[in-house]
Amino acid sequence: MAAEELFIGLMSGTSLDGVDGVLADFSGGRIAVRSYATAPFPVALRAELLALNTPGDNELHRAALAGNGLARAYAGVVAQLLADSGTAANAVTAIGAHGQTVRHRPLEFDEVGYTLQINNPSLLAELIGIDVVADFRSRDLAAGGQGAPLVPAFHRALFARPSETVAVLNIGGISNLSLLPATNVASGASVLGFDCGPGNALMDHWCQAHQGQPFDRGGQWAASGKVLPGLLAQLLADPYFARTPPKSTGRDLFNPAWLAAQLGTSAMAPEDVQATLAELTAHACAADLKSYGKDSKLLVVCGGGALNDHLLDRLRALLPGVAVAASTDHGLPPLQVEAAAFAWLARATVRREAGNLASVTGARGERVLGAIYPA
Repeated sequence: MAAEELFIGLMSGTSLDGVDGVLADFSGGRIAVRSYATAPFPVALRAELLALNTPGDNELHRAALAGNGLARAYAGVVAQLLADSGTAANAVTAIGAHGQTVRHRPLEFDEVGYTLQINNPSLLAELIGIDVVADFRSRDLAAGGQGAPLVPAFHRALFARPSETVAVLNIGGISNLSLLPATNVASGASVLGFDCGPGNALMDHWCQAHQGQPFDRGGQWAASGKVLPGLLAQLLADPYFARTPPKSTGRDLFNPAWLAAQLGTSAMAPEDVQATLAELTAHACAADLKSYGKDSKLLVVCGGGALNDHLLDRLRALLPGVAVAASTDHGLPPLQVEAAAFAWLARATVRREAGNLASVTGARGERVLGAIYPA
């Protein structure tokens, strides 16, 4: 039996609901999750991370302190993973800590642009005593890429099948799609992957504003409303949806201000707006699958959106002939996939292996991603 090869992956995504973490064993070249832990953000930290998505006063100071707070939140999840699994810190090779994306403007302004993840990996390494790998996106940007999405390479390792194309849809705050060609077909087909548009971010915002709840559990509130065709058409008219891959987006575009501008002063029932926002996410994802993954008969859904029954029902209705299933039956539970991806990416960095796919990000080639912060 191969010796354990342990890495920890941490993910706090655009949904801003907290931190997911996994302790993963890569011995034998396969991934096995030994422990999973999650923790919500402290209320003040979540509010500050959300506020930092848009320009504001004294941003450098506030971002630095938010990075310290995020590192402490990460350290709490790591400690829980180690305690739950009975694992010593020195048995773990490294932690992949993505940080919290607050700005993502690839290829803009000076042909490179920037992507900014709030984090303090040095503090995390100091608090927990394990090497930390962070700053995964910027190397891809330096090579002319979007810096996102980064999960398709991991999706290929976890979900690809020998004889069929598999589509993987991650629905976090933003939705992203990976298209994985059959592995035994010598066609030279490349993995594709890109952001479809909003995932849960707008739905969560609207639910918080009108229901006082952080998210629409199971999509029940959306299911109680009716889709507003005029509003849906207006939302889908945003130029982002017509762009061709490679493309990536974030809260820089799909944020409460964007939604408020779309809604204007029209009087609409809040539940109908929620139903329309759910339809926006489902429609954008389904349209991209039809355009770029026509031969896929299986759509594996992960991320928090995989727990939204109404959203999955809408995807099934829009994609007849495609089996739409949560990732639980295909490798990992939905809330573990992205955290596991950053454990996988940390391992690639430590091994000096490429973590990006040029066919996905548009970079000039494959690159070793991330920076290592020794404990």
